[in-house]
Amino acid sequence: MHPLAEKYLRKSSLPTLFCPGCGHGTVLNCFIRAIDELGIIDDVGLVSGIGCSSWVPVFVNADVLHTLHGRAVAVATGLKLANPKLHVVVFTGDGDCLGIGGNHFIHAARRNIDMTVIMLDNYIYGMTGGQLAPTTPTDSRTQTSPYGNPEPPVDACKLAVASGATYVARWTTAQPAALVKAMKEAIRHRGFSFIDTISQCPTQAGRYIFANDDPTKLLEVLKTRKISCAQAAKLPEKELQDRIVTGKLFEDNQKQEFVAKIYSLMETAKG
Repeated sequence: MHPLAEKYLRKSSLPTLFCPGCGHGTVLNCFIRAIDELGIIDDVGLVSGIGCSSWVPVFVNADVLHTLHGRAVAVATGLKLANPKLHVVVFTGDGDCLGIGGNHFIHAARRNIDMTVIMLDNYIYGMTGGQLAPTTPTDSRTQTSPYGNPEPPVDACKLAVASGATYVARWTTAQPAALVKAMKEAIRHRGFSFIDTISQCPTQAGRYIFANDDPTKLLEVLKTRKISCAQAAKLPEKELQDRIVTGKLFEDNQKQEFVAKIYSLMETAKG
């Protein structure tokens, strides 16, 4: 076993439940590297909801809350308020975060509460059979859209910025070094941080959306479609269709953080 895995993974929970070739294992790998480089394993509180993505923190030997579908951000809010010193990190999926959990996501961003939300975005409901998800591309065929998806997908990063998030980034599992760096930046950032992490899903999205269940080829799709935000800024919107705009998309270090404000109000009330 790799020394980092030996140091940070929960042996009793292994092997992982991820399908062969799933990008979520890469995200887990990146996260333990980020935590190791930051040296904060004893000061993290990990929270997840329900779905393939939500298994990621279960395999980390740290304090973990595996909660209800769509409620991870709400539980993380309570955890941060109860213990402001914790680095609270949420692992969620595109369905968990933007579907049933959409309102919690919007309001946590609006409040600018100091937590890091890592959304594992595979364009589909993977664990429950391959249903249409909030980020499924238009015209894609899934188990619940056999004639093609009639809906436009949600741009989670634009939603995060519009809602008030103060750190927003997007990377793919084909860019692990950049993803580790973004995780470190997001955890250090004081405020609501969001990383949209595009992850390949050979079992569901691969078969239904991309007509290809080879994880190597799905990674090549991510590499081909990704484009930096600097490059994207020079192109018209129509040329960005089917492209994945990656990079640090937004950062604001001036907005007051929610927990600090709450505790300040409490001190004022005591006075």
